[in-house]
Amino acid sequence: MISKILIANRGEIALRIARTCREMGIRTVVAHSSADRESAAVAYADEAVQIGPAPSRHSYLNQAAVVEAALQAGAGAVHPGYGFLSEDPDFAEICEAHGLTFIGPDAAVIGRLGDKARARAIAAEGGLPVLPGTQEAVRGADEARRIAAEIGYPVIVKAVAGGGGRGITVVRREADLAAAHAGAEANAQAIFGDPRLYIEKFLERARHVEAQILADRYGNVVHLGVRDCSVQRRRQKLIEETPPPGIAPETVEEIGMAAARAAGHAGYTGAGTYEFLLDENGAFHFMETNCRIQVEHPVSEMVTGVDLVREQIRVADGERLALRQPEVVPRGVSVECRVNAEDPARGFVPAPGRIEEFEIPAGPFTRVDTHCRPGDRVTGDYDSLIAKVVVWAPDRVQAVARMDRALAEFVIAGPGMATTIPFLRRVLADPRFRAGTHTTSLVDEMLATESCPSTAGAARSAQ
Repeated sequence: MISKILIANRGEIALRIARTCREMGIRTVVAHSSADRESAAVAYADEAVQIGPAPSRHSYLNQAAVVEAALQAGAGAVHPGYGFLSEDPDFAEICEAHGLTFIGPDAAVIGRLGDKARARAIAAEGGLPVLPGTQEAVRGADEARRIAAEIGYPVIVKAVAGGGGRGITVVRREADLAAAHAGAEANAQAIFGDPRLYIEKFLERARHVEAQILADRYGNVVHLGVRDCSVQRRRQKLIEETPPPGIAPETVEEIGMAAARAAGHAGYTGAGTYEFLLDENGAFHFMETNCRIQVEHPVSEMVTGVDLVREQIRVADGERLALRQPEVVPRGVSVECRVNAEDPARGFVPAPGRIEEFEIPAGPFTRVDTHCRPGDRVTGDYDSLIAKVVVWAPDRVQAVARMDRALAEFVIAGPGMATTIPFLRRVLADPRFRAGTHTTSLVDEMLATESCPSTAGAARSAQ
């Protein structure tokens, strides 16, 4: 039985994991950088271990330091959260080699599905439809040019080791391909340490949806519905909701069941996400598998009543899933908005600073996952996420109204700081979003047609 878990992460996800552990009677150890030594997660955990200075490569990405911290603290398991080492097969393997339970899929599964080109092939074998493209890394610009010509432009060049919306380049004409390939290759090497690329057809106007799955080591797999993640800036998600608006319930169920079957075929265990694009005809196409808990997992929890982190821990501890597919009955609608320290008027560049005032919204069916407090400093060392506002309501109209009310209540103020709250409220008010007809191009279309004043140094209220 797992009795102590080292949390190898920071911010809101570290605090969120620690809370479920406390409910389960499991002691927690937070591994943290010097920049986070006074963080909310460190204060909440039973123990804390500093593993390095602020830069991630010397702390949260330092595998040796994380494993050593877990061993010295007497932890039996490591929860990687999302980002950082959460999808690193080498880290999962090192944990197992040192007798630590890695709370996630097996290292071999992460390795297979983390290779995005290989994951396409596995998905196709598992019965999922995939977009035209390669199922292996392309060998140089000449092969990329030949494949792109066969597929037809526009195409999208992706890093084999990519994820989280990074390592992606859209190419609309052959004359741009060579330069795009060289740039994407260099970026992939710099970001992921792996220059390999693959190519697939790019859909101009698409919906981005994802199926949440849970699987145990005994062949049991369930899906917890499908989320819509189409509101994005620079392919980074801003708003997520479930169920996806404007999509027939039969299609939603088809996507969920297809993802569950594919996860079973891949030998997946734990919590994970299968991501898809829906084209203008309503057909869905596999994109990638995320072998971790997702930032937007709370919306699935709100409509199903399932604690995904609890199930992750139970499965890693060798237990069977606590539910079967007929017992998963989503109810109502849930919406999540990511509140980031960014300035939409300047291309969503980070706008860090010291938080002088911080008042979170409350009210019925309103959840705020955050690690921030008055006096905290949002630094440029890490992701700019400040909080996730999540609401539930019986229907979408009420859910959107509740979210707008919650965002209007949120107070975040500090010298030079800017947040995405005003922009999020404009998205909620946009007729395309209200009608549920928006696509992944919505944010770009909004920015192209409306003025977006900077929110740096904004007034006390988000209203």
